Amino acid sequence: MSKRYLVTLTEDERAALGQRVATGRGPARELTHARILLKADEGARAPAWTDEQIATALDVSLSTISRVRQRFVEEGVEAALNRRWPRREYRRKLDGEQEAHLVALACTPPPLGPRRWTLRLLAGKLVELRYIDGVSYETVRQVLNKNQLKPWLTRRWCIPPKANAEFVWRMEDILGVYTRPYDPKHPLICLDEVSKQLIGETRCPRPMQPGRPARYDYEYERHGTANLFLWCEPLQGRRHVTVTERRTRIDWAHVIKDLVDVYYPQAERIVLVLDNLNTHTPGSLYEAFPPAEAKRLTNKLEIHYTPKHGSWLNIAEIELSTMAGQCLDRRIPDRATLEREVAGWEAERNALGGSVNWQFTTEDARLKLEGLYPSNHG
Repeated sequence: MSKRYLVTLTEDERAALGQRVATGRGPARELTHARILLKADEGARAPAWTDEQIATALDVSLSTISRVRQRFVEEGVEAALNRRWPRREYRRKLDGEQEAHLVALACTPPPLGPRRWTLRLLAGKLVELRYIDGVSYETVRQVLNKNQLKPWLTRRWCIPPKANAEFVWRMEDILGVYTRPYDPKHPLICLDEVSKQLIGETRCPRPMQPGRPARYDYEYERHGTANLFLWCEPLQGRRHVTVTERRTRIDWAHVIKDLVDVYYPQAERIVLVLDNLNTHTPGSLYEAFPPAEAKRLTNKLEIHYTPKHGSWLNIAEIELSTMAGQCLDRRIPDRATLEREVAGWEAERNALGGSVNWQFTTEDARLKLEGLYPSNHG
């Protein structure tokens, strides 16, 4: 191959490159380029190797050797050693005002029909509103990414009303309960429930094989729903799940009776944390049992309700989330199977002593949730 760019090093350049290669200090790419220059040198008493010889000896491509030669001839030794590209100037596709319009548009509800904004919709709307003559989807994506906007992402969240004294006192009441030391005569119990859709297979799933994941048919059969009551004792790492057909007052009342008579018969009083639902009241006990029995059960309970929009304060929700991920996230065809699977999960988690490390305190609430507290204290 003919040499288009000839390398001729001075004595000083040759000595400096030889010293750099001998010490081995510097990035590997720079050392390789230095070796290329030394081998390609055609000065007096120089090797003057061909590109093919250099490529074979240094295990580099001919195109790399050609680029090193070119940069040496056009820009000098340092340019040949360091691959520095000229700084490219990019014209902004959207100016500051146009970017502001895009950001504001992405924060508004989408037009009728679509569930959310897409890059295509945003680009088209900018043109429709005559903010810009034309813009690519990639430009829209870059602007949204720069401003940390994700129109395609939403999160469900319980949003309490601002400056709400009712929310605050119930929240601080729950947080105070969570700071109590363990007392076997007054165990702390958190109770909540969740429904589970029962789904059966229409075709037998195919098990996993080497190189192939398990396969499930997209069709399924609906077999109704079941309800799961879960209570947990955070300070002891204990929990129990009861599967029922429904979630009525009667169902809740029987769960409470089992809690009092079966699981904590020696307790003087059970400190019970509940969501603020209409079924979670002592009135449900009177609906399910004779008055004397209902009164006996009621006297065994010290009930603390989470505030409305504050069910996240119930530790039982954390246990329900864990159970959903570890046990319920699959197709379960009937109630009998659900009961077996849940019982297995419960036994294993109790054996491991899985607990919840609750860290949120009243002091944290007054600092981080300051907006919930009324400010007119008189």
